[in-house]
Order: sequence, then structure tokens, then C-alpha cells
Amino acid sequence: MGDRPWHQPHEQASCSAHTGMIQQTSATATSSIHGSTIKDPGGYEDMGELDQALFLYLNSQDQTSVQEQPQTLNIFPSRPMHAVEPSPNTATAAGSSKQQQRPPSKQPAMLAPAPDGKTAVKREGGGRGGAGTPSTSEHEGPRTPDAKTLRRLAQNREAARKSRLRKKAYIQNLETSRVRLSQMEQEMQRSSNQAAWFDGEYARWVDEHDRMMRHLRAAVEDHDAAAAATDSEQLLRQLVDAVAAHHVMLAEMKAALARADVFHIVSGMWLPAAERCFLWIGGSRPSDLIKIVARHVEPLTEQQVAGVCDVQRWSREREEALDQELQATYRSLSDTVCSDALLSPYPDMAAYMAHMSLAIANLSSLEAFVRQADALRLQVLHRLPQILTSRQAVRSFLAIADYSQRLRTLSSLWLARPRRQDQPTPSGAGGQFHP
Repeated sequence: MGDRPWHQPHEQASCSAHTGMIQQTSATATSSIHGSTIKDPGGYEDMGELDQALFLYLNSQDQTSVQEQPQTLNIFPSRPMHAVEPSPNTATAAGSSKQQQRPPSKQPAMLAPAPDGKTAVKREGGGRGGAGTPSTSEHEGPRTPDAKTLRRLAQNREAARKSRLRKKAYIQNLETSRVRLSQMEQEMQRSSNQAAWFDGEYARWVDEHDRMMRHLRAAVEDHDAAAAATDSEQLLRQLVDAVAAHHVMLAEMKAALARADVFHIVSGMWLPAAERCFLWIGGSRPSDLIKIVARHVEPLTEQQVAGVCDVQRWSREREEALDQELQATYRSLSDTVCSDALLSPYPDMAAYMAHMSLAIANLSSLEAFVRQADALRLQVLHRLPQILTSRQAVRSFLAIADYSQRLRTLSSLWLARPRRQDQPTPSGAGGQFHP
């Protein structure tokens, strides 16, 4: 109680009341003692014995009153908080007297205001070890983990390290995919522009080809009227070489587009709908061209027939070889796309990108097939005029041009055919039409 000075006035008042009670009791005891002395001649006759008996009686009464006084907490002091504190000697003496009067084993629980404004309860002797027993956790030092705990911690660290590595690889793959996607978008934009460029160039090429075919027809008629003059033969040979060079220009344009968008060439979107039915790797089959030429030229000599047959056999062999390689590429592409590494719901990014790179490599090989097919067509168009005469060569180019013209006309008629009202218009007709 020494640390709370505002309790001292009340305690001083209590002590004053106790002193009054003790004085009244001593007076009563003195009168009773004197009465007994007076009444009892055999009582205390010596004053020393009387004083000693009176001191013992007062001391016993003081202890009894202090023990029977209820212990209460004076929460609301009788005086303000700013009251003058008593002297340290008085507070120390009062505190020591209170501690001597109260047995420590029977002290009730004391209430003290907590820092948060609530009343905290202090329980003494409530632990398992009895009052004054220190907690076990306060005296225990740092515990040494056992082998099982150390092994589990090591496993957790290893799993966390692997998780960080997987996350880092995943982020790197995402960044690589983002860059690749941006490049593909740019390539698609460029391919779209180049496809539009090729379609326009092919339309001009067809117009120029039709003009050259008109010159060939006029030259053939003049050659027939001139009775196979030498000058007309040279003119026909020059026109045939010009038509062959014109086909070389078309092959160069297709090669330029194949580097950007090979699917536009392979799918035949630049051709009329009917002509796509006979498409072979971005153009016509050379063996079909030879068949058309052999059917529309004048009767051939045995030597010419043998030469044409050799060219046709050689052309078919090359076509079969290209077909086999192309089918093998398609099978490899299909196996790559159908791989389990691509079909799983959460594929491994490294394996996924590896398979997609292989698929892109397979698709890139289509560009080589287009170049080889165009080279085979040009070789056929170059070898046939060497076997035929100038007039026969002109007839062969005119027959090929008429064949392509009939296919374009068929496509136009197919699109312009009458339809029922509930019949939808076919989409993707595309191509350039020159009826």
C-alpha cells in the first residue's frame, strides 16, 4: 500500500477510530480491574503486575480488531488525487505495520487497474506448482530439434527451392512466348499484306498472260499464211521463250509469298474455286500438263512421242517422290500435334515449346515443297518446247492457257448459278476470274 499515497488519509482515520476504541476499552478494563481489586482483596495488589496485565489485554484486543476488519479496495479515494502525499517515513511505517498484521497465507486476491482500462485479477498460488513456483517455460533454454524435424525442414527447403526454380522457368517461358507471339503477329500482318500484294500481282500476271496468248494466236495464223517462213519460225520461238519466262516470273512471285505465308500458296486461295480441285502443291501437276499438250498438238513423230513419254515418266517419278515426302511431313506434323505433352491440361512448358518448335519446322518445310514443285513445272515447260517444233510449242502453250481459262469460266458459272431462296451462298470462293 506504500505505492498508493491516496489511501493514507483513510487509513489514518481508521487508526484514529481504533485508538479511540482502544482507549475506551482500556478505561473499561481499568475500572473493571480496579473494581475487582477493590472487591477482591486477593487481586492485583502490585502496580507492576497490573500494568503488565493491562498491556497484554490491550495488545490482544488490537490484534483481534485488525484481523476482524474486512479488507476492501478503496477505488474511489475520499480526497482528490492531487492531495499532498504523506511523508515517506509515515508511508513506510504504515506499509510495514500492514504487512505484519496480515498473514501472507490468507491474503485475498488484489485488484489492480490494467493498462487498457479493464480490471486485472491477480491470483496468487493458482498454478500447478503452488504459489511462488516459477514457470517451466521461463527456465527452459532453446530446444534442439530432433532428426525427424531436421529432415522435414530440409525437405521443405528443397521443395521451396524447386518451386522457385519452376516459377522462374515458367516466367522465362512466358516471356519467350510473349516475344514469339509478338513476332508472329507482326509476321501475320506482313503476310496479310504480302498475300494481298500477291493477289494483285497475280491478277496483273493473268492479264499479261492473256495478252501474250492473243499474240501467239495471231502469230500462228501469220505463220500458217506465210507457209512456214524462217522469220515466222524465229518469231514463234521468241514468243514461246517469252511465255516460258512469264511462267518463271509467276514462280518467283509464289516463292516470295511462300517465305511469308506458305499456306496462302498451298491452299490455292489465289486461284478460282474450280481450279483448286486440281491443285498440287501450289499449282498444276506437270504430268497433267503433259497430257494436255500431247492431246492438242499435231500428230507427233515417233522420236517426239518417245521424248514426250520420257518427260512424262520422269515427271511422274518426281511427283511421286514429292508426294511421299509431303505425306511423311504431314504424318510427322500430326504426331507432333497429337503428342501427350500438348494434350495434358497442365503441360510442361519446356516440352510444350519443344513440340511446337518441331511443328513449326515441319510447316516451314512446305516452303521447300512449293519451290521444288514450281521448279518441276518450269522444267517440264522448258523441256517440251525442245522436243516440239516452234508451231507445236505455241500450240501447247495455247492448250494450257485454254485449259486454265475454261476452269475460270466454270468457276464463274458455278457462282452465278440460280439458287433457291433457302440455299446459302458458298463462302470462300475467292480467286481471280477472267472470263
